[in-house]
Amino acid sequence: MEETKVVDKKSEASKKESSKKKKSGKSVFSRISGFFEGVKAEISKIIWLTRDDVVKQTTAVVVVSIICCALIVVLDYAFGNGINLLMSISK
Repeated sequence: MEETKVVDKKSEASKKESSKKKKSGKSVFSRISGFFEGVKAEISKIIWLTRDDVVKQTTAVVVVSIICCALIVVLDYAFGNGINLLMSISK
């Protein structure tokens, strides 16, 4: 009795697969063109930044990067001299 259930499940699965194939019915090229049409529609919904906004944000990133770089240089110099001081004391 259990074996017939397994067979029934397999036959149901094959029926589902065949119905999926029948539903798609589109060629590969029409599905690909449909995909790109959807991509084009989604890209047209994007609100792009203005040139001024891009310049302001880029400037902010560059300034913050320079500040972080300067902070790292100062800390490296301080820790380097601190370690050298400790090593000279221990000798």
